[in-house]
Amino acid sequence: MINRSRLVLIYTVLLLLGYNSNIIPQSQSVLSKDGVEIVYDAVGNGEPTLVFVHGWSCDKSYWNDQVRTFSPKYKVVTIDLAGHGESGSERKNYTMELFGEDVAAVVNKLKLDKVILIGHSMGGSVIIEAAKRLKGKVIGLVGADTYQNFKDGWTTEQKEGFLKTITEKFVDVTKGFVKSMFPKTADSVLVNRIADDMSSALPQVALSAMRNLFFYDPIPALNEIQLPIISINCDMYPIAIEENKKYVDSFNVKMMKGVGHFVMLEDPQKFNKLLQESIDELVRTK
Repeated sequence: MINRSRLVLIYTVLLLLGYNSNIIPQSQSVLSKDGVEIVYDAVGNGEPTLVFVHGWSCDKSYWNDQVRTFSPKYKVVTIDLAGHGESGSERKNYTMELFGEDVAAVVNKLKLDKVILIGHSMGGSVIIEAAKRLKGKVIGLVGADTYQNFKDGWTTEQKEGFLKTITEKFVDVTKGFVKSMFPKTADSVLVNRIADDMSSALPQVALSAMRNLFFYDPIPALNEIQLPIISINCDMYPIAIEENKKYVDSFNVKMMKGVGHFVMLEDPQKFNKLLQESIDELVRTK
């Protein structure tokens, strides 16, 4: 799965160039609960550890700017969920619960005990399930354009209709779906790059994950974990703040204007500023 000799060569060259070994990403892997290999990068030192979880049909590279920004101060971990990036894809059913096991396997492998879980889009549901499996190790969750409403607003018919459409024309529908999540003012190069990347995902993985996300209910796990949640969201979609506070007492939102769903890529400087604020707030309330 990982080209070890290439990694050693890169690592050696960086050391010769005078890079600090603590901020050179180190790709590793661990087996998830069901035996699927999960690849992750760990870099830096310092507490709390920031564990970044990508969204649907994305991978750990979507957090590259956050790795560069936060690894000099914190230990930073980025994960390829099963079926994504460099991780194994032999799983048959890509559920939020099993994705949560992927994250838990990494955290446990690294023996981390003071963690902030950060999830983009579908990753928001994944980190709820991860936190459920990591009791006592997680001090809070940060969403990246997720958690608009913990209570599901789509009917079964709407979900099945969309799933039928994307199943029939996966590449075209995925591209259109991704592009619809950007404002008209978005950088067209970035929009096309992300649309092309996500539409090249393995259809069997993407469709299974989307179905499971559509029918996932986070409320039982939220009731169990009882952790503070901060979400950094764009202003394209309404957020049911008061409704969400029925399930999470400490639920807060930080808004980003002029961007779409991929907040950490469209305006990384603003996102990183809000993420640092969120980290500070979660550490203070611990």
